[in-house]
Amino acid sequence: MKVLVAVKRVVDYNVKVRVKADNSGVDLANVKMSMNPFCEIAVEEAVRLKEKGVASEIVVVSVGPSTAQEQLRTALALGADRAILVEAADELNSLAVAKALKAVVDKEQPQLVILGKQAIDSDNNQTGQMLAALTGFAQGTFASKVEVAGDKLNVTREIDGGLQTVALNLPAIVTTDLRLNEPRYASLPNIMKAKKKPLETVTPDALGVSLASTNKTLKVEAPAARSAGIKVKSVAELVEKLKNEAKVI
Repeated sequence: MKVLVAVKRVVDYNVKVRVKADNSGVDLANVKMSMNPFCEIAVEEAVRLKEKGVASEIVVVSVGPSTAQEQLRTALALGADRAILVEAADELNSLAVAKALKAVVDKEQPQLVILGKQAIDSDNNQTGQMLAALTGFAQGTFASKVEVAGDKLNVTREIDGGLQTVALNLPAIVTTDLRLNEPRYASLPNIMKAKKKPLETVTPDALGVSLASTNKTLKVEAPAARSAGIKVKSVAELVEKLKNEAKVI
């Protein structure tokens, strides 16, 4: 089974995000960038499937600037076999990324595609679902457990009411949730080996897709500062403040 894993380059989750002075976007100057945490979980799941003998090849793909090669090399160090970068400098929306991934799926013909359920920068939670619609593949979103059973894939999903298990016919698309696994750290020998693994760079034109965005960012603002909370000595005082100061009751 060939597994395709999509990864995204985002601002590291430990970094405090700053908005540009002109409110045109997020300030990325001299900011540490990393692989999206949900994408790390997707890579880890693919590597575990390969260790079980289920997956024969892991291909990682990213759609973004040339600097995303850094995150692809990280995925290669974690256990992927080769990487593909669809180089695009423009700000991309979920549909544009899904179209690019669909072109890669058509080219690579994987039996399983794994994506993080969302990216921590845009928080859209759309790309996996859109890719499933474009390819016509079965989909299992918010996966907390993945098991291959013959020609089917059993995916346990996290839903509002608890857990739901669905059986998917292959080829299929899975988006990963936090509790699916705990990603490993890349060892130094594997980091060195990753430098020699193949990394192919392609353009959207070569794939025959247009990544022109139908969305335009008008303004980006930091969240409003919150005032400090206070402690009350009794329930009566709490009720009084909720009624007379907050005016919520």
